Amino acid sequence: MKTLLAASLGTALAFAGSLHAAATVGQPAPAFTLTDTKGTTHSLADFAGKTVVLEWFNHECPFVKKHYGAGNMQRQQAAATGKGVVWLTINSSAAGKQGHVNAEQANAILGEWKASPTAFLLDHDGTVGQAYGAKTTPHMYVIDGEGVLRYNGAIDSNPSADPADIPGSTQYVDAALGDLAANRAVARGTTQPYGCSVKY
Repeated sequence: MKTLLAASLGTALAFAGSLHAAATVGQPAPAFTLTDTKGTTHSLADFAGKTVVLEWFNHECPFVKKHYGAGNMQRQQAAATGKGVVWLTINSSAAGKQGHVNAEQANAILGEWKASPTAFLLDHDGTVGQAYGAKTTPHMYVIDGEGVLRYNGAIDSNPSADPADIPGSTQYVDAALGDLAANRAVARGTTQPYGCSVKY
């Protein structure tokens, strides 16, 4: 079953090797300003002093559906924001490409999926995605309160689109947030992102 699923996804699966350079763990995270689906503008600098999670999103991607369909992404969003973490979901799909949504469509999806990020940001020209080197959906980043990138990679340790694999996986974003909350160095700051390629 899993072999057939992996085969059917074929070219949808994208690992590192993109032409985009990645933001560097241990260095300041690239500054950005984007507008959310409610018309509010957000800059990374607005969240100084707070931990920030960035989540690249494409609602049509099987790997995104894996984590939302199983409630894993929503659980992590709620747990993080409940502790004061800022969670920014970002859509970098260009117009006419898979996963592209306007504000109204994005809000409808968030409601249907019961997602609870701090904000859903629209990056349709791909400027922010390319600045971070976002390769996949999902591709996850964790930035500390001083604006330094502390995690860059996958949401978890199992690069499949099967929700049944989630319970046995290491949840890398959860782990990074736990380390930061405990004032520890993030034990694993870089992992291999997996998912559908970002549709720039």
